[in-house]
Amino acid sequence: MTLDMLPIGRSARIVAVDWSALVQEEARRLRALGLEEGARIAVSHRGILGGRDPIAITVGRMTVAVRRAHAAAMEVEEL
Repeated sequence: MTLDMLPIGRSARIVAVDWSALVQEEARRLRALGLEEGARIAVSHRGILGGRDPIAITVGRMTVAVRRAHAAAMEVEEL
């Protein structure tokens, strides 16, 4: 399943990221925030407008907002 499909409150581990689907600068920022293969994450909130953007992701003790398109490039497995 991709990260954009992960239900709110569920924990998961990122198993793969399609870096080629992302703009190079955006991919660099996501990596700097720890959103790469092996990271344990959880969806804490989704936006309410339109495509439910942005998605709030908890990574460790930090919460990061990502676009739905970025989350769709991340393959996760639920823990």
